[in-house]
Amino acid sequence: MSVDVAAKNRALWASGDYPKVAAELIPALGPELVSACRIRRGDRVLDVAAGCGNAAIPAARAGAAVTASDLTPELLEVGRRIAAKRGVELDWVEADAQALPFGDDEFDVVMSCVGAMFAPNHQATADELVRVTRPGGTIGMINWTPEGFLGQLLATMRPYAPQPAPGASPAPLWGDENHVRELFGDRVFGLTVRREQIVMDTCATPEEFREYWKAHYGPVISVYRHNADDPDRLAQLDRDFTAFLTAWNRGDGVRGAWPAEYALVTAMKRAVR
Repeated sequence: MSVDVAAKNRALWASGDYPKVAAELIPALGPELVSACRIRRGDRVLDVAAGCGNAAIPAARAGAAVTASDLTPELLEVGRRIAAKRGVELDWVEADAQALPFGDDEFDVVMSCVGAMFAPNHQATADELVRVTRPGGTIGMINWTPEGFLGQLLATMRPYAPQPAPGASPAPLWGDENHVRELFGDRVFGLTVRREQIVMDTCATPEEFREYWKAHYGPVISVYRHNADDPDRLAQLDRDFTAFLTAWNRGDGVRGAWPAEYALVTAMKRAVR
């Protein structure tokens, strides 16, 4: 990742309040990934694009020796505070998912919870996930699917968004089984991709939920900032976003509910012969 692209990505994820999003909308995903990876006491675990530790902290609580890596130091600092409050210790390392500063075959489990999927170069990211996993070790990911709520939210933003970096792939492709199989190839075995969903129900109305995303979620904040000098375009973005959230709402009229599909990916690294 170029210095300029990395700086933009850091700024994107440092904007808003991603720790709030992780705590309020997706708290169950980290523990689910830890369970799916069968993390045990003494395992050497790397959480890639860990954010504030949604998966890394539960892995440490399970007794693993955990390293949480992320491109955004502001998120790592929040993670340190959360871990301290919960009485667990782990290492926090600033790192790019596409060029990890770790040795080959270093970890028993390498995982990422809706994090590494946002690195622009999918193949470079997959190559790094495989490289740092020991032969026979586990690679585990939770990724939003293209057809699910987050994939479609990002698709709604796309016409209004800045041009992506050259060579960047859409993040939700990591939720497509064929894409994941192509990225990992024959370097892994036992690869499974299981589709699950959570329900986001913290807001009462589509309008309230729209403002939640605008205030707290970096990718949405970035799009709104990109259009800040064009009031008419901002108004149209608001209308399109509200229409999307209204169409996806499965609430009861009193409380909103937005089902969000994700892909749970697990595989084991094949030993080189």
